[in-house]
Amino acid sequence: MARIDYYRILGVSREASDEDIKKAYRKLVFEHHPDRNPGKVDAEERIREINVAYEVVGDSEKRRTYDRLSWGNEPGTEAVDLGLILHDLELKLFNEGRKEFFAIFMRNIPRVKAELAIVRERTVAEQGYDSFLEPIIHARASDIMDEVVTAEMNERRERLIEVATEMLVSQGVTKRSDDRGVRSLRARLTESFHKGRIHGYASALELFYERC
Repeated sequence: MARIDYYRILGVSREASDEDIKKAYRKLVFEHHPDRNPGKVDAEERIREINVAYEVVGDSEKRRTYDRLSWGNEPGTEAVDLGLILHDLELKLFNEGRKEFFAIFMRNIPRVKAELAIVRERTVAEQGYDSFLEPIIHARASDIMDEVVTAEMNERRERLIEVATEMLVSQGVTKRSDDRGVRSLRARLTESFHKGRIHGYASALELFYERC
């Protein structure tokens, strides 16, 4: 699957320092600015591509997020499948949310056991016997979401989604000028992260289900 590589666009390696990236960006802007290339039809598109790349890897937080999402491999020559690109990034965000919530609950085993007792009680009330009933577990995860999630966690989530959205827009999954399309894209990515959190909660409970 072809992927966009912001480092390659700026002509730097992934190990480049922040200062090297800044220098490369300034040099490219100077060389490719439309005012300096009046006869070049793709000058505006090129400078837009450079600006987008620098907006991500020129910001230390966004750069770390970009690298964590593993976006930046050498692009292949095969045709770009936009559906696969979107699915791939949705999966990455799902896994980010899942790992986040799983880690939170695994640091608080008494809370995991207390949650397990609650969902077991609700399961028995629902169906008359105990089992690992995912709909009840997922509903409980949603119930306590606001209690568990901190402002810092949501800020991290928003950084992830902001970078992911920018990457997908740059790849052509939706047009930058299509506000509705961009909002829809952000909503899908946010939902993937949310589902990941719920599954992280369920995974922590499942780990102790047979032991309690």
